[in-house]
Amino acid sequence: MMNQINVVPYIDVMLVLLVIFMVAPQATPTGSIELPSVGQASQTPVQPIEVIVKADGKLALRDRGAASPKETPVTRDTLVSTVRDMQAGDASRPLVVAGDKAVRYEEITKVVGALQNNGFTRIGLLVEQTGQNGKPAR
Repeated sequence: MMNQINVVPYIDVMLVLLVIFMVAPQATPTGSIELPSVGQASQTPVQPIEVIVKADGKLALRDRGAASPKETPVTRDTLVSTVRDMQAGDASRPLVVAGDKAVRYEEITKVVGALQNNGFTRIGLLVEQTGQNGKPAR
């Protein structure tokens, strides 16, 4: 009886695996990704209605789509009806909620919750980015 390991079958198996791994990547089809093309927008983007929560908790509205966007003070009770009037039939017009730095986040979530409970779905938060010196970036 021989006490040696016969490595020839192992070498044969390794060569077969080597051939398989060399041929397999070439046989697999390459996938193609269709990227979206950049084109002109069919219509101009709609300017949002801005709901402003001030430091003292009072609310104001600003229509960014108007010729001269100015703040209109509103109360919590008249907020929903005033926003509906400003949308004037265009229910897809987005809303953004902007809060003063000193306002608790809870007040902002109350405003967003009140708008969502009354059927408004396109609501976002307005964020003002600051520059390196701490002043708002323009």
